[in-house]
Amino acid sequence: MIINYQNMITKDTFEFLSQLKENNNRDWFAENKKQYDAILKNATSFFTEINTELVKTDSIEKMNVFRIYRDIRFSKDKSPYKTNFGVSFSRTKPMLRGGYYLHIEPDNSFVGGGFWAPNKDDLHRIRKEIELDASELREIISDKNFKKMFGELSGDELKTAPKGFDKIHPDIDLIRKKQYLVMRKFTNEEVLSNDFKSEVLATFSAMRPFFDFMSSVLTTDLNGESLYK
Repeated sequence: MIINYQNMITKDTFEFLSQLKENNNRDWFAENKKQYDAILKNATSFFTEINTELVKTDSIEKMNVFRIYRDIRFSKDKSPYKTNFGVSFSRTKPMLRGGYYLHIEPDNSFVGGGFWAPNKDDLHRIRKEIELDASELREIISDKNFKKMFGELSGDELKTAPKGFDKIHPDIDLIRKKQYLVMRKFTNEEVLSNDFKSEVLATFSAMRPFFDFMSSVLTTDLNGESLYK
């Protein structure tokens, strides 16, 4: 079902970001700051409407619209500005894990989510759960709707088994992952369409079983006992 919204991502957004990519310097940005402010205001309203709908079905701790200014202190690329708009929606910890992300960029827009940089203990706990029994996770990622939205789990992985794990374990493909991510790409035309916001929300909804499984794992020990009593 298509939901009617007041705000949309506009062609002006893509045009500005494309021009910024060609003129990624402080002088150009200063000259076009008023246009940037207007586009940011519209994009933030768009993101806020997504948040308003998302909190109806999930517990969201925080919405964070990322700054357009790049941290160039330790980067060889000294371009001062990002050429995209990004926003994250964090689930309420500690009981709910996983985060939603929306990325708006000409020819590279996508919805993503998952576990980008799990800490050492969380990553080990996930791997131990998969080693013990991967059937529930397998069922989730083989679901027709999951496959339609995301294809497969993505993310960096080791070339071999992590230390302490059997390299011929039947689920080693999942165990050796360092990240557990999902992504759905959108064309420029899809982003500018009337139903884009509905598609974003539908994509977030499709992530929920994966997030809920991971939340259950990361809030219990291997015996299924809660870590938060």
